Amino acid sequence: MEMGLKDELEKEQISMLKSTFDAFDVEKKGYIEADMIGTIMDMLGTHVLADELDGIISEIDEDGNGEVSFEEFANLAARFLVEEDEDTDAIQTELKGAFRLYDRDGNGFITIEVLREILRELDDNLTEDDLDNMVDEIDTDGSGTVDWEEFKAVMIG
Repeated sequence: MEMGLKDELEKEQISMLKSTFDAFDVEKKGYIEADMIGTIMDMLGTHVLADELDGIISEIDEDGNGEVSFEEFANLAARFLVEEDEDTDAIQTELKGAFRLYDRDGNGFITIEVLREILRELDDNLTEDDLDNMVDEIDTDGSGTVDWEEFKAVMIG
């Protein structure tokens, strides 16, 4: 058996997919109707046109019986989840670059003052109180500095 995209998924992603699949397999038949795929994809935030959907269904419903097994479903979902992970990597790379720009001395952190400047640039309507609250939330260890992990958590949310 060839390795499907499903093999690239992490355990938590597979268990999330299994829960989703089970929710639609109401009668616990071990498959879902192929025409449910469009609904599921919409719920997962991936909207496709009707003819695209027909192509996807005929591709994943390999035996053409109108029924999609969990295996077929997971291989379809993996395409979208794997693409999403690649996007996240690209975003992290950009953020790392921005962090290095602000970490002028290469200490592995930026000061709260620099963070305040960044936040002001992002939204010039922020009050000093807003900034204080955001800084308190971001500088979780109260060090007066923001390390890469704290910065990343804020920017990716």
